[in-house]
Order: sequence, then structure tokens, then C-alpha cells
Amino acid sequence: MRLVRWTPEDLVRRLDDVVAVYGEAMGYRSDLLEARRGYIATHARRPGFRAVASLTSEGHLAGFGYGYLGAGGQWWHDQVYRALHPDARQRWLTHCFEVVELHVRPPAQGHGLGARQLTALLSLAEGGTTLLSTPEADERASRAWRLYRRFGFVDVLRHFRFPGDERPFGVLGRDLPLPRPDTSGPATP
Repeated sequence: MRLVRWTPEDLVRRLDDVVAVYGEAMGYRSDLLEARRGYIATHARRPGFRAVASLTSEGHLAGFGYGYLGAGGQWWHDQVYRALHPDARQRWLTHCFEVVELHVRPPAQGHGLGARQLTALLSLAEGGTTLLSTPEADERASRAWRLYRRFGFVDVLRHFRFPGDERPFGVLGRDLPLPRPDTSGPATP
């Protein structure tokens, strides 16, 4: 498995694969996936856009993640902004990198791809904080929740409902940059 950085053009060129992985990972109906296609292509043009992809040795897409700098006038940003107290807005939304999508095909899950993608994506990110949203779930049973907690994401909003989706979501955040790996341990021969 190869982890690669993607340009906006790479993401748009592989949009069919991206939408397929997104649909498999989220379990969405095909009509919802068609609507997402346009959003994803638009997201690739946002300021601070960064993307990564996990590719098999044959070049098939096993997973991907992307995000960009949040700003007023963007739908997700504005929904979260309205729900937050002014102090929390200042804390979380000033120069914030929004992790918009992070997905791994179900057969490829459980092998560390999500963690590698998130590490790579956040190491490329601009901003002083990062936010993401994920459907509410049992944190002990959900791979996504366990991943975000391992990365130090904390609760910003819980049981939040975005317009047009009946499911409650958690909005999670953490400071950037990620800590550098500790290389002060014993040297290996």
C-alpha cells in the first residue's frame, strides 16, 4: 500500500473512485453519492486544500482524506459557527483546517490506513486548529471515534444535527501542528 499526496487535479481526476470509496465507507445510497460528487469537486478549489490517498500496488484507491481552511460562507463552517459560543468560535474557527473527508474501504479497514492518512493529512495542513465531524457512535466500538481520540481530538459539539441529515454528529477538534515523533529513544544498530 502506498500513501501519496494528491493535488486538487488528482482528486478530481479520480472522482469516480473517491465517490465509490466514500459510499462504501459511509453506507450511503447512490442518489446521495451523486450529490456529493459536485461538492467534492468544488472543495478541491478551496484555499489551503490538502489531500492524501492510499493506493494498492495496482493503483486502486483503498482510502483517501482531504480538507481545507475553513472560512465564513462555507456551509459546514457556518453551521458550526452558529452553534458555538463566541469564545469557542474564537478558539476553534480562527485559522482552522477542516478535515472534510477521511475514508477507507471497509475491506481495507483495521490495518492502520486511516491513522496513516490522518497523520499525513494533518502534517500537510495549514492552521492552528483542526476540526472534523463524525456521526455519533459508541466510542468503544467505532473505529473512527477510536482513531480521533488516539489523535487527541476533543469534543467541541456533541449530538449536533446538520440540516438535511437526521443523524446526530460529534464535532471534534485539536490543536495543530501534530507533535513531532519522539526520536530521542535508544538507537537501533
